[in-house]
Amino acid sequence: MTDSADDRHIMTNGRMTAEVLAQGAELCSLRDAEGREFIWQAGPAWPRHSPVLFPIVGRLAEDSYSHDGQRYRLTQHGFARDRRFAWVARDATGCVLRLEDDPETHSRYPFPFGLELHYRLEADGLTLRYVISNPGESALPAALGAHPALAWPILPGVPKEEHELRFARDETAPIHGVAGGLLTAAVHPSPVHDRVLALRTELFDADALVFTTLSSRSVRFSGRGTPVIEVAWEGFEQLGVWTKPGGEGDFLCIEPWHGYASPEGFTGDLTDKPGMMLLPAGTQRELQWSVRLLPPESGV
Repeated sequence: MTDSADDRHIMTNGRMTAEVLAQGAELCSLRDAEGREFIWQAGPAWPRHSPVLFPIVGRLAEDSYSHDGQRYRLTQHGFARDRRFAWVARDATGCVLRLEDDPETHSRYPFPFGLELHYRLEADGLTLRYVISNPGESALPAALGAHPALAWPILPGVPKEEHELRFARDETAPIHGVAGGLLTAAVHPSPVHDRVLALRTELFDADALVFTTLSSRSVRFSGRGTPVIEVAWEGFEQLGVWTKPGGEGDFLCIEPWHGYASPEGFTGDLTDKPGMMLLPAGTQRELQWSVRLLPPESGV
């Protein structure tokens, strides 16, 4: 991809600067007024920043699914992250990008759809609003997820194990893991205690932590003496937390989802896949998440 003005959009409000790529409508940078970068810069350990997951989240068994008696191939997290979005609007503090169905998407996902991403810098953070529309004549099965990779450690020199996630509410429900890309049938006790998930790389030795039953609608990521990164969401029902096993990359993904990988053993029609939303014909649905940068908290 050439680095031209049409390939990316830079937004700033004096307190924060964000960059968005047309390729995948991907957030690739979020910096504060001091120039500190809070988004993983797509290093060798993982070549992405903050991909958009659509029309599935996670993996399907054998990377394929059935619909109306036909089989379709669709790889992990869907195709939106690998497609170039069209610019709809661009200004100093925001932008809107759009992806629509075309013959190439029909070969993998035989549904008409529209997907818009609305980015807007606020006083202390960035809001991302997703609008999924169904211009078709039948229900649209879809999943949607965010996948922002935040710098971990947040600041250089702070050990990873001196970071935590603090949930807005108690999270006592058992969680799932991921095996072979699929949601495990087995569940595990919640690793969140008194609303805090103490972070260490060993948590992710077997892949992501998947909160399918979620009480919180926000979480705060912080380390000793670091700014606090608050991720909040509306309309998303699940949360994934992930990094490369073994701590290979210096990032932590905090991922609001509506949908998740196929459960082990599921082979049904896409419309019956657990976690999918079904948009009636002629309707649309909005979901959003935001990231805010807050001052350090005492005692963290």
